[in-house]
Amino acid sequence: MKSKVFLTITPNSPLEQFAILPLIPMNIGNLYFSFTNPSLFMLLSLNSVLLLVHLVTKNEGGNSVPNAWQSLVELIYDFVPNPVNEQIGKLFENVKQKFFLCIFVTFTFLLFHNPPGMIPYNFRVTSHFLITLGLSFLFLLALL
Repeated sequence: MKSKVFLTITPNSPLEQFAILPLIPMNIGNLYFSFTNPSLFMLLSLNSVLLLVHLVTKNEGGNSVPNAWQSLVELIYDFVPNPVNEQIGKLFENVKQKFFLCIFVTFTFLLFHNPPGMIPYNFRVTSHFLITLGLSFLFLLALL
């Protein structure tokens, strides 16, 4: 009789998905920098968004009759100005375009990072406090 070996892909503990694992450790003097699994996930999502936008707009801005992917990118791009105009456009008419890029980048970052976190045992970088804290400090510096 042959014995069957089953591989389990679920972690031993639900908290193992939040472990920060150094993939490429780097030491510079007494400082420890490393390329970690959250860095890898953020880099992969950034590349996927940039690749999507590049493939959609590589033919001089797309087709005059958009396909499904071009419609998706245009939908994301057109969705962001409405809340910006509603929230800060009435008070600061000359400032709303200044914050559009910052809000658009944050929206797309959260759009591509948070929904897959609804899948059990799936890792999301926004679950780490330091990522959220770093984003908030970047916004604070940008607004000053």
